[in-house]
Amino acid sequence: MTPPLPDLVLYGRAGCHLCEEAAEAARLVIRDREGRGLPVPRLVERDIEADPELHRAYIERIPVVEIGGRRLELLVTASKLARLVAGALDAPVG
Repeated sequence: MTPPLPDLVLYGRAGCHLCEEAAEAARLVIRDREGRGLPVPRLVERDIEADPELHRAYIERIPVVEIGGRRLELLVTASKLARLVAGALDAPVG
């Protein structure tokens, strides 16, 4: 039995332009992986404003994207995110 894929978690808040760009990049990466038949993580968006602990931890770093123990902060582009997801989900070739 294959273990479940880790979630792709996006920490951000409403009104954060960089967070909106990171969410769009995540959706692009997910669509691309679906189209290529690769494993696709579930996107989970967490609003740091709803949790004081998350707010303290991430307010100066958002957007933050995590998957499988790997993390991107601040400047989240589709290419960086694609590499992050591939590194967490795809078996090494060779």
